[in-house]
Amino acid sequence: MLTTEQIIAAQKANVETLFGLTSKAFEGIEKLVELNMQVAKTALAEAVESAQSLMSVKDAQELLALQSTLLQPSAEKAASYSRHLYDIANSTNAAIGKVAEAQIADAQSKFAAVIDSAAKNAPAGSENAVAMVKTAVAAANSALESIQQAARQASEVAEANFEAAADTAVKASQTAARNGKRATA
Repeated sequence: MLTTEQIIAAQKANVETLFGLTSKAFEGIEKLVELNMQVAKTALAEAVESAQSLMSVKDAQELLALQSTLLQPSAEKAASYSRHLYDIANSTNAAIGKVAEAQIADAQSKFAAVIDSAAKNAPAGSENAVAMVKTAVAAANSALESIQQAARQASEVAEANFEAAADTAVKASQTAARNGKRATA
């Protein structure tokens, strides 16, 4: 049976966990805002520079050459922004996942302790029932570990696919820019 002190300690731990998770979420939001501010400043500076370059164009050939040089970095910057955004989301998710895994592990150990205590105090002849409960708990823990492992593997595959897609997009934009430069030459 739970004592008042145990209930208060559990509530305190839950509140601390909630504040920890909230802090991690705010850190992720802060990084996202910082990234977006940096991108906005850079975009504004580049827009001014591009406008000045466009105003100095003298003929159509020069305009086409300028256009291809302006478009190529845009694809690379979009890919870079996507990578940074993914990294922020991934690191925030990982931090929250670690807290969740720790909470699950703590709950599993406490539940196992309750089962062991109940088994010690169980009446004679209930050994089979206790064994069945322990087996069910072990199976549930094993299933949970399998799910967590599958989620980690899926995350790794998604990250690899994201990196490959971003690299492909950057290479395609570089190829298009080179072809555009050749066409204007």
